Amino acid sequence: MSFSKSVLANGVRVVTEFHPHSNAVATGLWIETGTRDEHDHEAGLSHFLEHMVFKGTKKRNAYKIARELEAVGGDLNAFTTQEYTCFHAMSLKDDFGLQVDVLCDLVKNATFDNEELKRERSVVIQEISMTVDQPEEYLFDVFFDEIYGEHKLGRPILGTADVVGKFTKKDVLNYYNRRYANKNIIVSCAGGIDHEKVVQLVDKELGHLKRRLDMRKRTKPKFIPIRKVFHRDSEQVQILVGTPASHFKSEDRFEGFILNSLLGGGMTSKLYQTIREKRGLAYSVYSQLTSFVDVGVSTVYAGTEAKNVKTVLNLILQEFARLRKRKISESDLRLFKTQVRGAILLGADDVENRMNSLGVNEMIFAEYRSVDRIIEDIEKVTTKSLKHYVEKYLSENTLAILIMGGVDEVKMQDFINKI
Repeated sequence: MSFSKSVLANGVRVVTEFHPHSNAVATGLWIETGTRDEHDHEAGLSHFLEHMVFKGTKKRNAYKIARELEAVGGDLNAFTTQEYTCFHAMSLKDDFGLQVDVLCDLVKNATFDNEELKRERSVVIQEISMTVDQPEEYLFDVFFDEIYGEHKLGRPILGTADVVGKFTKKDVLNYYNRRYANKNIIVSCAGGIDHEKVVQLVDKELGHLKRRLDMRKRTKPKFIPIRKVFHRDSEQVQILVGTPASHFKSEDRFEGFILNSLLGGGMTSKLYQTIREKRGLAYSVYSQLTSFVDVGVSTVYAGTEAKNVKTVLNLILQEFARLRKRKISESDLRLFKTQVRGAILLGADDVENRMNSLGVNEMIFAEYRSVDRIIEDIEKVTTKSLKHYVEKYLSENTLAILIMGGVDEVKMQDFINKI
């Protein structure tokens, strides 16, 4: 694998990683704008815009956008996060030019037909309603809203029905032209493709783009250690416990990876073994590390019967307490280091995964981070550095607890307030 980077005259960045033995190429076109960059009247607009560009451009209608890469065995998709939007494609390397053509068409030539806009508003509002009907997904939306209060980072990516229902063509066009701007665009590519060819094709499609970026300052949110219970009629009760964690630029972020793997990152994790395997109290129990540019959150999720909520919650908190009281053993460290290292090395063989890494690393660090370098950083984690990480982030004073489901709100609220 070999890495290259170029910056076009207008500020568009192109990063590539050449995989000489791959017949596939994965390309991502990244826009550095997401939920936390939206004004109040734009909440959900990044995600809505991601939908709308697929409805037609000056060159292609919606069907042609969907068909062109599928017709050659490739695929095209997109996603929106709190901090960026990504349009991505994958195909055989012989069809790489088509990838670039379609992706660039989406970000520079979308037409935003009024009738399509009306229909898509309805579709996204249905998507918002569907999320509310999915307890686990809805739980995480409520959790982030609660721990970050009024901060934009806590908003649901989809927005709300009230705000989305008011989006106009003028709103969408203004956001498109001022946020999908030259200096906000990164093209990342991994696979059997030459860097200079990538630059040539991207320059042809985007080199003339002259959009002035609407600069928006990001502020850092404060973590609120909430204790909340919400009653919902359901068979299962959802439990979410969270603490602050390392962010993307933290020097101790690899300690965060290891700790997440140890807590609930897989079937050998402490919580999975204790709660599911030994006690049979939950089908689903896992931990998750969510990192942003300036803050991070570590969460533990479990779904269980109402009669077992207190037991499951206590088992989670007992594991946190054990981590605070004593060091992680050398044997556990070796096990979970090996797990994380193995997952990274397996991912390195996937050009789509590498394309994602290239794009994120350019956005966050403005530099290349090779797989070997990441493995070296993981190897530097020690039982001592993990202990420091636990002391820094897993404090009882910064513990957030959210419970949702068929429980007595008053009694359960009284229980978690005493924790």
